[in-house]
Formats: sequence, C-alpha cells, structure tokens
Amino acid sequence: MKQGFVKVAAVTPKIVVADTKENTALICAEIKKAEKEGAKIIVLPELCITGYTCSDLFLQEKMLREARQSLLEIAAFTFALDCIVFVGLPLEYNGKLYNVAAAVSNGKVLGFVPKTYLPNYNEFYEARHFARGMEETVQVSLGEEVVPMGKKLLFTCQTMPELKIGVELCEDLWMPEPPSIRHALNGADVIVNLSASDETTGKDIYREELVGGQSARLLCGYIYASAGDGESTQDVVYSAHNIIAENGRILKKAKRFANETVYSEIDVLRLNAERRRMTTFETRMDGYTEIPFALKIEETELTRYIDPMPFVPGSKTDRERRCDEILSIQAMGLKKRLEHTHCRSAVIGISGGLDSTLALLVTVRAFDLLGMDHKNIKAVTMPGFGTTDRTYDNAVSLIKCLNADFMEVSIRDAVNIHFRDIGQDPKVHDVTYENGQARERTQILMDIANKTGGMVIGTGDLSELALGWATYNGDHMSMYAVNASVPKTLVRHLVRYYADTCGDKELEAVLLDVLDTPVSPELLPPEDGKISQKTEDLVGPYELHDFYLYHMLRLGYAPAKIYRLAKIAFAGTYEDETILKWLKTFYRRFFAQQFKRSCLPDGPKVGSVAVSPRGDLRMPSDASARIWMEELEALNTERR
Repeated sequence: MKQGFVKVAAVTPKIVVADTKENTALICAEIKKAEKEGAKIIVLPELCITGYTCSDLFLQEKMLREARQSLLEIAAFTFALDCIVFVGLPLEYNGKLYNVAAAVSNGKVLGFVPKTYLPNYNEFYEARHFARGMEETVQVSLGEEVVPMGKKLLFTCQTMPELKIGVELCEDLWMPEPPSIRHALNGADVIVNLSASDETTGKDIYREELVGGQSARLLCGYIYASAGDGESTQDVVYSAHNIIAENGRILKKAKRFANETVYSEIDVLRLNAERRRMTTFETRMDGYTEIPFALKIEETELTRYIDPMPFVPGSKTDRERRCDEILSIQAMGLKKRLEHTHCRSAVIGISGGLDSTLALLVTVRAFDLLGMDHKNIKAVTMPGFGTTDRTYDNAVSLIKCLNADFMEVSIRDAVNIHFRDIGQDPKVHDVTYENGQARERTQILMDIANKTGGMVIGTGDLSELALGWATYNGDHMSMYAVNASVPKTLVRHLVRYYADTCGDKELEAVLLDVLDTPVSPELLPPEDGKISQKTEDLVGPYELHDFYLYHMLRLGYAPAKIYRLAKIAFAGTYEDETILKWLKTFYRRFFAQQFKRSCLPDGPKVGSVAVSPRGDLRMPSDASARIWMEELEALNTERR
C-alpha cells in the first residue's frame, strides 16, 4: 500500500455446480491463500458461490437461500483478514432475481452490484433467470443487516482515499458503453470484473484486448476473474482466463484451463497522477454512493516487472519497429523544416560520437525524402585539444560512407587566440577551457550555415538536456534539434538498428565502432592517445539517468519511489549507494540546469517524454529543488 502499490489477486476456485457448501469452503480457502500472499483486493468469478452454469436451478428457493447463507459465512471468514473480497452469487430482491457481485470486508457485506447487461444470445440464457440491475440504489435485508444494492456503488478505502473500486460483471465489459466508464468518471481507479466467459477459439485474444484497452481508456487498474474448471461442460467450457491490467499494460494473465490464481500490484497513485495530467479526463458527479472500507498501510513486496530500460522495447521485433518509427519522425520533422525555410544545405558538426552520428543519419534520411543531393549536407569535423584518432577517423569515414560534403576546420588556433584575448591560461583545464571549445565549434557551424544558405542541425539528446550536459550557447544551440527528445539509451539502439539494416558493410563497421566508443565531449587532452574524459564517470551512467528521467517526467514519481524501483530494476548491476548517489545528482542538475531548456531550439517530439519549452515538464528556471533533495537526504539517513 505504501507509495500507492496495492497487491491484487484474480482467483478461480474449482467449484462444484450447485453445491454451495462445498463452494463456500473452497472460496474461503482461496481467500485465505490470497490474503496470505499479501493480496488486498481479491476478485472471484461471477456466480461462483453457486456456479454460473446452474441454469433453471437458479429458480429453486433452496438454492437462493443457501447462497445467501454462504455469503454470510464468507463475510464472517474475512473478519480477521486484511482485504476486500468480491464474490458472485444470485440474489433475490423484491420478487426478482439478480446476478450480483458482493463486496465483503472485515466480516461484513458492504454492498451488492447487479449486472447491467444480460446476454441472451448464442449459448447464453441469462435473461431467462435474471433481471437487469436497477439504476437507483436500494436497501436489501441480509440477516440482521441492511446492505445497499445498485449500479452506482463505489468502494473507497479510508486509509488510502485514492483507492476507489468500481464493479462490473462479464458481459458489461463487452458492451459499447460498459458501466466501468461511468464508474471511472465518478472516481473509480480500480475496476473489478466478476466473469464467466466461456472459451471458444481465439476468444482469449479479444478478451485480453478488451481488458487492456479498457484499462488504458479509463486510466485504471482492471482485475478480471473468470470461471474455470468446475463449471458444467454440458454446453461450453470455461478456462479461468484471469487477467490483471494497468493503464493498457497486461501485468499478469493466467495460464488458461489451469484455474490459476494470478497476482500483481496496481500503482494507484500513478493512475491518479495520469488522470491529473490528462485534462480531457473529465470527472462527473452522478449520484454514486461511496462505501468505506479499511486496509492496513504497509510495504507491498513488488512482483511486477520493473523495466531498467523504460524507453527501449524489450523484444527485438518491437525495438526494430520503434527504431524505424523514430527515425521516420525525426526525418519527417527535419524535412518539413528544410522545406519551409527553403534551406539549400544542412550543417552538422560530426565528432565521431553517438549523437552526431544519429543526427547525420537522420539528415541523410530527410534529404532522401526531399530528393536532395547528400553533398548539400555539410558535415564538419572540428578537431580540438581532446580529439582522438579513433573519433576523428570514425567521423571522416562516416561522412564519406554517406556521401556528405566533408569539411574540416581545426579549432585549436582560434581557441588559443580567444584564450589569449580573455586571459585564459591554456594549461588550466577548467570550465572556461572546455566551453570555449564548444562555443567556437558552434560559431563555425552557424557561419558555415549562413555562407551556404543552410541550417545547423542540433545533435544533443534528451538525457544530456535533462542533466544540462551541454554548453550554453555552444552545443546547446542549433537551428533544429533532431535528437532533442531521444534519450541516450535509445540513441544507441537507433544507431545499432541503422547499422543492422543499412546493407553497407563499410558503413556498418563504422557505426559499430562508434557504438563501442566511450561517450565523451572530448574537451580535455587525451591520455596516451585515448579518451580521458568519459561523461558517465562525471555525471553518472545514462541508463540510470534515463530510468530516473522516465519515472520523474512521465509518471511524476517522488524520489523515494524512484529509488525503490531503481533498486529492483538494477539489482546486481549497481549498489544501492551508487543508485542513490546518481539520483541525487540527477535532481540537483535537473533543477539547476532548467535555464538551458527554457530556450531550446525546435525539435520533433518522438516519445512520451520531452524537456523542451513545449515539453512534458514546463518549469521555471528558478524553481527550488529543496523538497525533492530533502526526501533524498532522508533516504540517506534511513540507509545509515
């Protein structure tokens, strides 16, 4: 429950049709098992107290009376358990029979939610037995208690008010306007579905798409528990296809035909943050009744997968598709800008590093779309005090492989003259020494662009911009920044994808060597001919910073939550103190360097995160990082 994570379970007991006593024992055993595993929300199938396939036995008074008694026993069983349980049964009210989901917790029945849509086609005959759920909430006598029943019930956790649960049953989800839509617009961020969906060929794929799609559309968690082995097979077979989803992502699904209980953790605070961010998610006040329940707030052990590379798809097929898509977005953005400004050339500084390599590849693709000669790409290498033979040779080879116009302008003499003019000792390798070189290179590119009627193409990536790892009015500036929303971890895969698909062995070899070269601005003299200034030694590993960047900007997580997830994602790769050290560096630099991001050149947004003035976290340059840094210092204290 801490930090918004709520463990949930979708459970399918192997029931016996019409045997309410046996089913009660089975249901209680499954509830106990799930609660012992830490599940706080436990969902069982539709009509599981009696079985969904009872047919005309639903009309037997004995069956209905026993089902009520079973529900009271199940409720009593939960008295000492820390969970809320949703279980299905037939319930008579005012001379009509309803297919309901009962919510039980802490020994009490909290409410009944009746099914809205009753299928009566193909193999389904529900309208033969059941009435459609009532619009207005009514009160039902149950033993010595009076329990609310209606479609407008929400179950709200008193100890975690952000958690609100709405209920629908099976067919409700398959309709054009499922009840869950109204539930969500009235505040429900977790939807439970008690189902008895029979299995036919290919139906499981559609079912998963429905559950995943509904969780995405409603920005909610969705727990789908379905009937399985134990139901009558007189007409159909049930597979216990249990599914847990969150905001479009399937967190867990059961192996079909196995009556498998599935567990995962739903991040309720993330869902609420998504709704705050999405201003078109408009809430309503439709007269819902909120029914309180309580759960203990305690640490939830996370079993859901925490991706250490959130910007990079895990499967090779998805990764290749994503890479091609991003290259197309970048190239199309540049194409439009070149067309609009009637530029005759594009000017790029080529260092032999990853970012300038990607910018050149994108520019080549844009020129191909325009039918322009690659010779109109002015690819400029500008050797300086830190340039190594390896990066210089790669830069030259890359330019020649792509048939761009090779230009070389050494910056050494010009920078030395500049140092003389401002009284900078060349032996002092401070920030002035480094930034003087970066600004000289930018001046050269800008002037060549003026001379050739061209546009300077920016090379800096999203990760560098987040950290402020750019020289203000140096490599920070361009006329169109094609890499501005591409994180460093993804830059690598884009270059790799180009190498794998270019069909040119010589170009492939150059690109692979660029990928193998340490990331460096090369502003300090080499040591024994090798790069002496490695970026990740100075600001930290980019894979960590990209992880922090995604979870802060895209999900709005607090530092302690990011730290917790990073420890899981990078277990065995980085020590906890290393993760915390670079997380502090990330926050300190992110806030301190906003002034650079406030005046960035245009560039195409390729993913869900961007840091331009039109990006996903627009903040004043003078915002204080105090409350974030205090939380990080508190983590430091806890570790001690």
